[in-house]
Amino acid sequence: MKTGVSVFIAAFAALGASWCGFVLAPSLQLGGAGQQTVLNGSDSYPIQRTGDATLGAQVYRANGCVACHTEQVRQTGVACEVTLTSLGVHKPADFVDYVRSLSVLPKLAPYTNALNASLKDWTGELPKTLMTSSDKEIATEMADRLKAIGIKSETRIVATGADIARGWGLRQSVAADYLYDQPVQLGSLRAGPDLANIGTRVLDAKLQLQHLYAPKSVLKDSTMPPFRYLFEVRKIGSAPSPDALTLAGEFAPPAGFEVVPTTDAKHLAAYLLSLKSDAPLYEAPFTPVTAAK
Repeated sequence: MKTGVSVFIAAFAALGASWCGFVLAPSLQLGGAGQQTVLNGSDSYPIQRTGDATLGAQVYRANGCVACHTEQVRQTGVACEVTLTSLGVHKPADFVDYVRSLSVLPKLAPYTNALNASLKDWTGELPKTLMTSSDKEIATEMADRLKAIGIKSETRIVATGADIARGWGLRQSVAADYLYDQPVQLGSLRAGPDLANIGTRVLDAKLQLQHLYAPKSVLKDSTMPPFRYLFEVRKIGSAPSPDALTLAGEFAPPAGFEVVPTTDAKHLAAYLLSLKSDAPLYEAPFTPVTAAK
């Protein structure tokens, strides 16, 4: 009897500790999360989606888009990027010679090949990314030496990783990005590109709709199935609909007909346009790009 009670108490304690660690603790940590303030700014993030985009999230879920797309950008680290914004009175050729002369400095010597490669065939276009280093001191050293001879530059924090290099996002996805998502549609398979930041990559609603109706009309080698049941092919009335898609060639409807998105298609496009994880946050910093001065 004593053995049975001991086993029960031990099992209860083990299960209770697991529940506290995997359920209660995350709920306490994230359950009361709210909007954050953008890093080095005053704007709040994220912003609640519009009604159309909220309804579109349900269309996205109902059509199984999460089976082929993720909504989570990954990164492997951060680096400091030095970008030229003004050469001052210097000519591009003179600047290239100056950069080559820096190769004798112990701190910058390991970057000689990368610096020379970045300036190969460069004719003076600005802004120009000069170097990227995971060592802040190296980036600062370069920026200080450029400033000393009257050359202006900007040092930015940038995220690094395969997803960042693909242009899928500016930083990794974090919990705050999903504050208003219920359920969170992270996905686990990338048969298509990640969509966490698609709203900043494709800004045109009609192009989003065209891609839904005929993916190969936008991307020739697309493997995405067409969602044509979200559209209506109908005869043109007294005047073409302002919502009609502009399609050509094999994707165009028969003469006298037009392709018009249904309400569900419009909502889905609104949801895709709302996917923008592009704000720098405390736990996911980066420096936004600014115009050359």
